[in-house]
Amino acid sequence: MAIRLYQFAISHYCEKIRWALDYKDLNYETTNLLPGQHLKTVQKLTRGAGASVPVLEHDGEVIQGSSDILDYLDRTFPGKPLMPTDETSKALATEWEKRLDNEAGPAVRCYSYHHFLQRPKIVVPLLAAGTPFYNRILLSLAFSRVNEVMRKWMKINDRTAEQSRLVMEKLLTELAETYSRRPFLAGDSFSRADLTAAALFAPLFQPEAYPVPWPKPARVPKDIQTWLDQWQPQLQVLSKIYEDYR
Repeated sequence: MAIRLYQFAISHYCEKIRWALDYKDLNYETTNLLPGQHLKTVQKLTRGAGASVPVLEHDGEVIQGSSDILDYLDRTFPGKPLMPTDETSKALATEWEKRLDNEAGPAVRCYSYHHFLQRPKIVVPLLAAGTPFYNRILLSLAFSRVNEVMRKWMKINDRTAEQSRLVMEKLLTELAETYSRRPFLAGDSFSRADLTAAALFAPLFQPEAYPVPWPKPARVPKDIQTWLDQWQPQLQVLSKIYEDYR
């Protein structure tokens, strides 16, 4: 059975899995879902176990969550492994990935959406990327409700956006310092730790390989653009990982 990835095109957690699948040279198909409308599809797949993406379907198996999917891919397709083999490096890769999943992913999402949700014409194409054209119309018409639900669901407000900015800055500083001392976060080769770091911060350096219509710099909210300009040196470290291994 073919590998199928259920995803939001904009999701940086889904980018982790797209990258892993491509890195392992695996053929797969994607089903792009619309936030909100995805609930029925995902809950049916997982038999009510959860409503988040990414979800991977393969040979009768349904795996939800980026970390569990990476485990499955390494188990099922051991070529070009993403987990280091020695125990010390394996533990370090696991620690980095867990921390980045728990801290970087939510922080990037909260900070970015806090500002972009104030620009419906910019954020709607990002949310609807890869889905039928009429979804842009539906999202636009219902945007006030979409904004309300997303902010409540992800706990997005002025205070959490500011907290998220500080989390991103702390992690970017630590990542840049770590990469200045060694080429990889765990062990002596590219691993899921490096993939996770670059994938979760990718929306901030907007790589061409990412399947969404990035806004032109002039349309990026001023607060975000100012922050991006300030943190370019640290972001470029992760952009280089992305360029080299994506």
